[in-house]
Amino acid sequence: MKVLLIGSGGREHALAWKLAQSPLMTEFYAAPGNPGIAEHATLVAVNTEDNDAVVSFCKENAIDFVVVGPEAPLVAGLSDALRAAGFAVFGPSAAAAQLEGSKGFTKDICARYDIPTGAYQRFNNAPKAKAYIRQQGAPIVVKADGLAAGKGVTVAMTIDEALAAVDDCFEGAFGAAGAEVVVEAYLDGEEASFFCLCDGKHVLPLATAQDHKRVGEGDTGPNTGGMGAYSPAPVMTPEMVERTMKEIIEPTMRGMAESGYPFSGVFFAGLMITAKGPELIEYNVRFGDPECQVLVMRLKSDLLPILYATATGTLDQVSAEWTDDPALTVVMASKGYPGSYDKNTPIGHVPEAGEGAKVFHAGTALKDGALVATGGRVLNVTATGKTVGEAQARAYALLDKVDWDNGFCRRDIGWQAIKREKA
Repeated sequence: MKVLLIGSGGREHALAWKLAQSPLMTEFYAAPGNPGIAEHATLVAVNTEDNDAVVSFCKENAIDFVVVGPEAPLVAGLSDALRAAGFAVFGPSAAAAQLEGSKGFTKDICARYDIPTGAYQRFNNAPKAKAYIRQQGAPIVVKADGLAAGKGVTVAMTIDEALAAVDDCFEGAFGAAGAEVVVEAYLDGEEASFFCLCDGKHVLPLATAQDHKRVGEGDTGPNTGGMGAYSPAPVMTPEMVERTMKEIIEPTMRGMAESGYPFSGVFFAGLMITAKGPELIEYNVRFGDPECQVLVMRLKSDLLPILYATATGTLDQVSAEWTDDPALTVVMASKGYPGSYDKNTPIGHVPEAGEGAKVFHAGTALKDGALVATGGRVLNVTATGKTVGEAQARAYALLDKVDWDNGFCRRDIGWQAIKREKA
């Protein structure tokens, strides 16, 4: 099978690493890719923001299957353009990708199909949003409606913080993503990520993970795209998984189809496990980053036929087998992230990882033959173990062999699970 992978981050390196292991793979391309992905696929200079250019490349190279990694091309309709040209593609249509592209759209689906989530209101101007916040009180959550690279959400513990978040949105801190805001009730509990494939009619539950969104240890400081993750998430018991499928995933699949937006791809449900059970915080329509990195480390099955079955409506004919061993990933980020940071800082050494460990490239490039850091989140140091504690120890031991002066990381990834293990 000739495969094209779209994307250049840590999630895409993880997908490339796993897909490249498939005996079905005959030729493997990635656009634009990164130096880590180049170990597994041929990098091609195709403008992934130009749907026609991607379609032309697929025609010229007789591509059998396209896997779209990030959310922006999905929201921009890349899947639609490829499907219209007759290509099998993993990733939802632009209409279905609104589940991630618009927080308000998702909330409206939840309201229509009785999916448990926090109470909310949508606003297109600051005075009304602020009046609602004052009426509701804090803590409260303010979200930019559109795509903001994981940074458009403020969990405000005070009214002043919430009012400032509204100003940020409407004053352009998140560009067009902040033209509308969603203000919703604060949910109290423990967060978890749940991943499930859907071909429009069938669902295949994958695995659970827990992400560490805040930049600082002890879950302090501003939200980021994610500073680390581990899988599975102990809070997602078999009963919680069953309830999530029945109360959240299956009604979403039915609701999207009924609404005229049948969903094909991955449901990435950000959940809050509250005293009442699982409640939906938000949907993403692609694999999580850095959650994908820990999922692929635990997946025993060949990923390629599973994704292809999702794209071709045959998901009921495949299954996914997992190892029970936990996996944990630590994000190495550029000093200053999620604020401003220096670009093109040199990375002297990335260690070779042994069995059950891998350093995934996220924001790297080669400049004059030398590896440099080009992004905020740069490397994902990943390891497995018999316990989360063991996976954590192995990941940090590997991370300490990375030679990069401008890098920093959190030192407590997996702390909630490790606390449970010690209890």
